Parts: sequence; C-alpha cells; structure tokens
Amino acid sequence: MIHLVFNTANIAALEAAIELDENLAGQIVEIKDDYAVGPLLDIYETEGYQARKTWWEEVLMHSPYTDQLAIVDDKLTVHHLIQSLEEDPAEEIWIWMGQNAHDVSGYYWLMSQLKPYQGKLQVLYLNNLPFLNDKGQLFYPVHLSEIPAKEFIKAKKLARPITLSEFELDPDEWKKICQENEGVRFLEGGKKLASMPITYYDKEILSLLTKNAQKLPSALAHILSKMKIKTGDAFIVFRLKALAALGKIVFVGNWEKGWKDMIVQMPGGSSVVVED
Repeated sequence: MIHLVFNTANIAALEAAIELDENLAGQIVEIKDDYAVGPLLDIYETEGYQARKTWWEEVLMHSPYTDQLAIVDDKLTVHHLIQSLEEDPAEEIWIWMGQNAHDVSGYYWLMSQLKPYQGKLQVLYLNNLPFLNDKGQLFYPVHLSEIPAKEFIKAKKLARPITLSEFELDPDEWKKICQENEGVRFLEGGKKLASMPITYYDKEILSLLTKNAQKLPSALAHILSKMKIKTGDAFIVFRLKALAALGKIVFVGNWEKGWKDMIVQMPGGSSVVVED
C-alpha cells in the first residue's frame, strides 16, 4: 500500500495513524507542487513545465524556500509510482484528499496520468465529513493534518476505487482548467474547481494588514490565521510584492536579506513597527 498526500503536514498525521493501526502500514509519498496556484497551460509538456518552474522561481525569490525548487520533481514521483504498480500486481495507491483546492488540484494533476491503473487506485476524499477533534467536539476538517490520528482509523473506511467514469470525466475537467490557465483555483464544492485571476486573494490580504508598520513575518502570521480560504505564505508575499508595485502598500528593507527584517505598511500609515 502506498499512501499519497499533497501536503507535507499530512505526512506526520498519517504516520501517527499508522502507529495506531498496522493495517494502514505503507509508504507515504507526497506530491509537492501546489497546483491550486500558478500557470497550468501545457503542464505535461516540456514548455509548460518550464513556464511553471520559472513562475515558482519568481514566487520563491527571497523566501526561506529558495532551495525547494531543486527537490520538487513530481514527474519523477509519478514515474516511481507507476514503476511500483508495474512491478507488484498487488500494489495499490491510496490517494488522501482534504476539502481544499490544493489537494483537489493535485488529485486532478495526478490521476490524469494513471488511467491504465484503474482498479489499483483508491481515493479517500474527506468532503464535508464530520470528525471529532482532540476535545471530542464535532468539526469539519479542511486539511488532513487537522484530523487526530485516531480519527484516521475511521477515515480509512471511506476508501473507494476511482471509477472508470471518473477516469473519463475528471481529466476533461482538469484539461479545461489547464486551458483557462488562470492564476488561482478555487474549490466550489465536491471536486468542482473554478478558475480565478491571480489577484483573487488581494482584497482579503489588504483587509488583513494593519494601518501601522509590521515586520513581514508578523503580518504573514496574522493573514494566514485570519484568511477564510488558505494559500501558501510564499504566494501571499508574491501578491504583497505585486500590491507594492501598484502603490497599495509599502515595503521597507532589503529583500536580499530575506523576509525576516522586511517591514510592510500602508501608504501614509505609522512607520513605527507594531508587532502582533
């Protein structure tokens, strides 16, 4: 059994579940790219792949993650998955998805390449399903990492094969999304993705900035804690830079030194740094 996830935080959650239930034992593999943002046109071709890589280089510039581009090779990951399925007739892949655009976009990107292995792919989509948190309270998780390990044991009962019909229809849906080639994918419900412009998060990001100056890490932490629909911190900084270029916010500091000492403020706001 190979468990496939779309977010690093989900690995630890699954590992904790495996410790409680040996029947879940198996290799955990992560699809590392976030296909909910960025260009997708001709994503399976060399030109499209390179365009996406170039875009990520821009997004990750000056971030703590500049070295991550070298380790993100989802195409190689898929090659190894196919190799495992070919070499072991009994092997199967369990694809774990939370109810968020990141996971669903990753699912579409992946399964579109695995049609020959229909019957060996199980999907566990925790779509609008209630779980109990550590305090015993009912909640609806958006990300797998929010689910306590003991609840994963119940979640495994949701595993079902990806149907032949899904292998016919889902790649068409993904092809449409790729051809639209907008900057953001938003989950409307179920597995329905909607394409949104690259500016999709800008209004909310602006609304979550204080009038006074803040160090960028503090501003980021506040934005991420309050956002209704989450996205990655590097993408938020990428959009903050775009907003600064439009004169809607002001950055003070040297980007070459990274995020740590950068200060963000509204035009005309107090230059006194306010920490949350």
